[in-house]
Amino acid sequence: MAPHAPRSAGPRQTGQLMGAHTQDVTVVGWVGSDVRAYHLDGGGTPYAQFRLASTRRVYDRDTGTYRDGPTVWWTVKVWRQVADNVARSLRKGDPVVVVGRVGTSEWASPDGARTELVLEAVALGHDLVFGSTGFRRSTAGTRAAAGARPEEAAGTAAGDLATDGDAPAALTEDPWAQAPAQLPPDPGPQVDDEAGAAAGAARPQDRLALVGRG
Repeated sequence: MAPHAPRSAGPRQTGQLMGAHTQDVTVVGWVGSDVRAYHLDGGGTPYAQFRLASTRRVYDRDTGTYRDGPTVWWTVKVWRQVADNVARSLRKGDPVVVVGRVGTSEWASPDGARTELVLEAVALGHDLVFGSTGFRRSTAGTRAAAGARPEEAAGTAAGDLATDGDAPAALTEDPWAQAPAQLPPDPGPQVDDEAGAAAGAARPQDRLALVGRG
């Protein structure tokens, strides 16, 4: 009998089917690119996106151990206040948990038609299996000062969460508690200009072929 599997980094359904072709999933993985932030509509709506690498752990019956399976790459998209928060909070290499609506985006390239998996995030944050983080509540109509130190932005430094000299316990026996030495190559597109970002920021009803049960 196979031992208990470690946490999977693959997508998981987390709620009710939202429509005939729509459902929310949870994807656990690593930020695989810099967060690209823009203002659409002539400087109005904030928009951000980043690449997310999710590698599922699979059980190898021959060795009796778990190993990395294929890596699935997603483009995570967020708008408005969430976009501002993501741009300030996430960096390439961060472990994250993302809940969102799954879709695909299609575009033409010199090599022919291309497709990418898209996750329109409704909630996301750091994966606390791998470390601690701080939090600062957003207030409508206000933004945190640019360049503020993490401990100032969070209100409480992550290092201050431990009291009486006790450091947070290290999850040394958890196979997911070690960051990957190197992510596999990202096969997806890289948006290098605001025009390209604007095209990629279209809402799902305009550009996404939503994935779900028909």
